[in-house]
Amino acid sequence: MTTTSTHETEITVDPDVPLVRITREFDAPPDKVFRAHTDPELVAQWLGPRRHEMRVDHYDCRTGGSYRYVHLSDGNEFGFYGCFHEVRASERIVQTFTFEGLPDGVALERLVFENLGNGRTRLTATSLVDTFEGRDAFVASGMEDGVREGYDRLDELLAG
Repeated sequence: MTTTSTHETEITVDPDVPLVRITREFDAPPDKVFRAHTDPELVAQWLGPRRHEMRVDHYDCRTGGSYRYVHLSDGNEFGFYGCFHEVRASERIVQTFTFEGLPDGVALERLVFENLGNGRTRLTATSLVDTFEGRDAFVASGMEDGVREGYDRLDELLAG
Protein backbone atom coordinates (compact mmCIF):
# COMPACT_ATOMS: atom_id res chain seq x y z
CA MET A 1 0.00 0.00 0.00
CA THR A 2 1.36 3.41 -0.98
CA THR A 3 0.68 6.33 1.28
CA THR A 4 0.83 9.83 -0.13
CA SER A 5 1.38 12.89 1.97
CA THR A 6 -0.47 15.89 0.66
CA HIS A 7 1.04 19.27 1.42
CA GLU A 8 -0.72 22.61 1.29
CA THR A 9 -0.48 24.58 -1.92
CA GLU A 10 0.09 28.24 -1.08
CA ILE A 11 -1.13 30.72 -3.71
CA THR A 12 -0.17 34.36 -3.16
CA VAL A 13 -1.25 37.39 -5.19
CA ASP A 14 1.29 40.22 -4.98
CA PRO A 15 -0.37 43.58 -4.16
CA ASP A 16 2.35 45.67 -5.91
CA VAL A 17 3.26 43.62 -8.99
CA PRO A 18 0.85 41.72 -11.32
CA LEU A 19 2.09 38.27 -10.34
CA VAL A 20 0.92 35.07 -8.70
CA ARG A 21 3.30 32.92 -6.64
CA ILE A 22 2.53 29.26 -5.98
CA THR A 23 4.55 27.33 -3.40
CA ARG A 24 4.24 23.59 -2.77
CA GLU A 25 6.40 20.95 -1.09
CA PHE A 26 6.68 17.40 -2.37
CA ASP A 27 7.95 14.21 -0.74
CA ALA A 28 10.29 13.49 -3.65
CA PRO A 29 13.78 14.68 -4.63
CA PRO A 30 14.18 17.61 -7.06
CA ASP A 31 15.24 15.41 -9.99
CA LYS A 32 12.00 13.41 -9.75
CA VAL A 33 9.77 16.51 -9.40
CA PHE A 34 11.66 18.16 -12.29
CA ARG A 35 11.23 15.09 -14.52
CA ALA A 36 7.47 15.15 -13.84
CA HIS A 37 7.47 18.72 -15.23
CA THR A 38 9.59 17.98 -18.30
CA ASP A 39 8.57 14.51 -19.54
CA PRO A 40 5.39 14.98 -21.64
CA GLU A 41 4.07 11.51 -20.75
CA LEU A 42 4.30 12.37 -17.05
CA VAL A 43 2.99 15.94 -17.45
CA ALA A 44 -0.15 14.55 -19.12
CA GLN A 45 -0.80 12.39 -16.03
CA TRP A 46 -0.99 15.20 -13.50
CA LEU A 47 -1.36 18.70 -14.99
CA GLY A 48 -4.81 20.15 -14.36
CA PRO A 49 -8.05 18.90 -12.84
CA ARG A 50 -9.01 15.21 -12.89
CA ARG A 51 -12.12 15.95 -14.97
CA HIS A 52 -9.94 17.05 -17.89
CA GLU A 53 -8.20 14.70 -20.27
CA MET A 54 -4.93 16.11 -21.57
CA ARG A 55 -3.64 15.83 -25.13
CA VAL A 56 -0.04 16.89 -25.70
CA ASP A 57 0.49 18.22 -29.24
CA HIS A 58 4.20 18.81 -28.61
CA TYR A 59 6.35 19.31 -25.53
CA ASP A 60 10.04 19.99 -26.10
CA CYS A 61 11.22 21.00 -22.62
CA ARG A 62 14.69 22.38 -23.28
CA THR A 63 16.13 25.86 -23.53
CA GLY A 64 14.66 27.20 -26.79
CA GLY A 65 11.95 24.54 -26.97
CA SER A 66 8.18 24.99 -27.01
CA TYR A 67 4.96 23.26 -26.05
CA ARG A 68 1.27 23.06 -26.80
CA TYR A 69 -1.32 20.95 -25.05
CA VAL A 70 -5.10 20.80 -24.85
CA HIS A 71 -7.36 19.99 -21.93
CA LEU A 72 -10.54 18.21 -23.06
CA SER A 73 -13.67 18.27 -20.90
CA ASP A 74 -17.35 17.76 -21.72
CA GLY A 75 -16.77 18.28 -25.44
CA ASN A 76 -14.79 21.48 -24.86
CA GLU A 77 -11.14 22.05 -25.72
CA PHE A 78 -8.88 24.45 -23.85
CA GLY A 79 -5.51 25.02 -25.56
CA PHE A 80 -2.31 26.28 -23.95
CA TYR A 81 1.10 27.00 -25.45
CA GLY A 82 4.42 28.65 -24.76
CA CYS A 83 8.19 28.63 -25.11
CA PHE A 84 10.88 27.37 -22.76
CA HIS A 85 13.42 30.17 -22.29
CA GLU A 86 15.70 28.45 -19.79
CA VAL A 87 15.73 24.88 -18.56
CA ARG A 88 18.29 23.82 -15.93
CA ALA A 89 17.97 20.20 -14.87
CA SER A 90 16.47 19.79 -11.39
CA GLU A 91 16.86 23.53 -10.70
CA ARG A 92 14.73 25.86 -12.82
CA ILE A 93 12.36 26.28 -15.76
CA VAL A 94 11.61 29.70 -17.24
CA GLN A 95 8.77 29.66 -19.78
CA THR A 96 5.93 31.63 -21.27
CA PHE A 97 2.34 30.48 -20.81
CA THR A 98 -0.62 31.44 -22.97
CA PHE A 99 -4.22 30.27 -22.77
CA GLU A 100 -5.57 30.31 -26.32
CA GLY A 101 -8.87 31.70 -25.05
CA LEU A 102 -7.00 34.84 -23.91
CA PRO A 103 -4.12 35.17 -26.40
CA ASP A 104 -3.17 38.65 -25.18
CA GLY A 105 -2.58 37.37 -21.65
CA VAL A 106 0.93 35.95 -21.94
CA ALA A 107 2.53 35.09 -18.59
CA LEU A 108 6.25 34.76 -17.90
CA GLU A 109 6.70 31.86 -15.50
CA ARG A 110 9.64 30.73 -13.40
CA LEU A 111 9.62 27.38 -11.61
CA VAL A 112 12.35 26.84 -9.01
CA PHE A 113 13.00 23.36 -7.59
CA GLU A 114 14.59 23.70 -4.12
CA ASN A 115 16.22 20.69 -2.49
CA LEU A 116 15.00 20.51 1.12
CA GLY A 117 17.04 17.38 1.89
CA ASN A 118 15.69 14.01 3.00
CA GLY A 119 14.22 13.40 -0.48
CA ARG A 120 11.98 16.48 -0.36
CA THR A 121 11.51 19.43 -2.74
CA ARG A 122 9.95 22.87 -2.49
CA LEU A 123 8.59 24.09 -5.82
CA THR A 124 8.04 27.83 -6.22
CA ALA A 125 6.24 28.89 -9.38
CA THR A 126 5.95 32.59 -10.17
CA SER A 127 3.67 33.84 -12.98
CA LEU A 128 4.08 37.47 -14.06
CA VAL A 129 1.56 39.11 -16.41
CA ASP A 130 1.51 42.63 -17.84
CA THR A 131 -1.54 44.02 -16.00
CA PHE A 132 -3.32 43.65 -12.69
CA GLU A 133 -6.53 43.01 -14.65
CA GLY A 134 -4.82 40.13 -16.46
CA ARG A 135 -3.56 38.70 -13.19
CA ASP A 136 -6.98 38.99 -11.56
CA ALA A 137 -8.64 37.32 -14.58
CA PHE A 138 -6.02 34.51 -14.34
CA VAL A 139 -6.91 33.96 -10.67
CA ALA A 140 -10.69 34.28 -11.30
CA SER A 141 -10.50 31.63 -14.06
CA GLY A 142 -10.55 28.85 -11.48
CA MET A 143 -6.81 28.27 -11.75
CA GLU A 144 -6.55 27.82 -7.96
CA ASP A 145 -8.68 24.67 -8.00
CA GLY A 146 -6.86 23.32 -11.05
CA VAL A 147 -3.44 24.00 -9.51
CA ARG A 148 -4.33 22.42 -6.17
CA GLU A 149 -5.91 19.35 -7.79
CA GLY A 150 -3.02 19.01 -10.25
CA TYR A 151 -0.45 19.09 -7.45
CA ASP A 152 -2.46 16.47 -5.51
CA ARG A 153 -2.30 14.32 -8.66
CA LEU A 154 1.44 14.99 -8.88
CA ASP A 155 1.83 13.76 -5.28
CA GLU A 156 0.14 10.50 -6.32
CA LEU A 157 2.38 10.17 -9.41
CA LEU A 158 5.55 10.81 -7.38
CA ALA A 159 4.54 8.24 -4.76
CA GLY A 160 3.89 5.56 -7.43
